[in-house]
Amino acid sequence: MEQNKILTTTKMTQCAIFTALIAVGAFIQIPVPYMDYFTLQFFFVLLAGILLGSKLGALAVLLYVVIGLLGIPIFAAGGGLAYIVRPSFGYLLGFIAGAYFTGLVIEKTSFSSLKKYALAVFLGLLVTYIIGLGYKYMILNYYTGTAVSWKLVLLSCFPIDLPGDIFLSILAMMAGVKFEKVFKKGRR
Repeated sequence: MEQNKILTTTKMTQCAIFTALIAVGAFIQIPVPYMDYFTLQFFFVLLAGILLGSKLGALAVLLYVVIGLLGIPIFAAGGGLAYIVRPSFGYLLGFIAGAYFTGLVIEKTSFSSLKKYALAVFLGLLVTYIIGLGYKYMILNYYTGTAVSWKLVLLSCFPIDLPGDIFLSILAMMAGVKFEKVFKKGRR
């Protein structure tokens, strides 16, 4: 009983730490001239999936989204329920699924470390973008009334978003491999 309580407390603490890291990542913004900005949220989303697993990783991201929707300005551009109708809100929903599928690959595959982490982070990236772009298309076309083609929505990922998130995926993959080694040493 006491051991389960410690594990539960540890898991809750880890979940809260990743929720906070994702929030901090939203405020680490790299401005891009003539464009928006680029944040480090996605890096922490992927690490949540890698290090916490599918369920706890998704829970950490879900907590981040709920806190932001409650009005705490922890999203890259604020917070509150009105965020739901922003075209970029789909990426926040995609983050939840991305963390889940990243963690699921880590839990279920028996590939070597590098292959496993590469598959995990790029599946997380793919799921995030499918949900994010689909939501963006729906909001623009059906809520705001802005007629936008799928091609234009896909092109909106360039030149910064997708290449930057691929870079963050590679960083998360390398960090995951490194943390795996640290965690194995700690278990000896």
